[in-house]
Amino acid sequence: MPDAIARIAALPCWSNPVEPQPLGGGLTNQNFTVLDGGRKYAVRVGHDIREHQVMRFNELAASRAASRAGISPGVHYAEPGILVLDFIEGRTLKKTDIRQPDMLVRILDLVRSCHVRLSQEFRGPGLMFWVFHVIRDYVQNLKHEAGPHQEKLKVFSAIAEDLERAVGPVEIVFAHNDLVHGNFIDDGQRLWLIDWDYAGFNSPLFDLANLSANNGLAPQDERKMLEYYFRTPPGGGLWRRYMAMKSASALRETLWSMISQIHSQLDFDYGAYTAQNMAIFEQIHAEFRDLPEG
Repeated sequence: MPDAIARIAALPCWSNPVEPQPLGGGLTNQNFTVLDGGRKYAVRVGHDIREHQVMRFNELAASRAASRAGISPGVHYAEPGILVLDFIEGRTLKKTDIRQPDMLVRILDLVRSCHVRLSQEFRGPGLMFWVFHVIRDYVQNLKHEAGPHQEKLKVFSAIAEDLERAVGPVEIVFAHNDLVHGNFIDDGQRLWLIDWDYAGFNSPLFDLANLSANNGLAPQDERKMLEYYFRTPPGGGLWRRYMAMKSASALRETLWSMISQIHSQLDFDYGAYTAQNMAIFEQIHAEFRDLPEG
């Protein structure tokens, strides 16, 4: 952290000497705040994380597109490994906030705006975040590691193939792909969506499933979510495709934690996080298996 602080302090974008302050949150970056010229900034420090397919050129392009779309704070400065953003004064949402009906509607409006507008605002090469490719890549990487979950990998691969078939053909939008509660900020007047590490072209079903899996939406709220987003009551076919994508989202989060347990240098209990997400995945997948086919 001292090296990061010194590097941030030496950036050419400041008008005065600055004293970066650590900011909590983030499992793929170090985060800081900086006061300069009467304005406050958030600074993200992090390089490519190839095992998670996090590429910083893509994060920067998505951050700029989201800023132009009015969804995310402005980009003040960027260089390899550093992203300086306008700081949003507001309240970071909790899972219980997202489960409130009025807040969920506001979130869905923001997510739809992301899906509609970012593909128009995005510039330059862009990535696709296809969860089934991510799962396959994680499984192959874990096969070559001395991790504690080797016996599960073949089963995970078979499950992912079944889920991909169940999802079937998809519409493509530009998606956020990491809709955890901590990536939403309420400034008292509007919501902001931050942290574009995993952004890329994807099915809108993934963002919706990811939002639910990460924040514990009840089935009745999920159905309302799908009806609100797609402007039609979800029939059995849509519901099954959605539940397949939700299972895949939970499996991907489990594998993300398994990989992080091996590679990450951050002070975080990845073992406990893996166990937590494994339980979530097993429950969601059991619900999917109980659905009729067709």
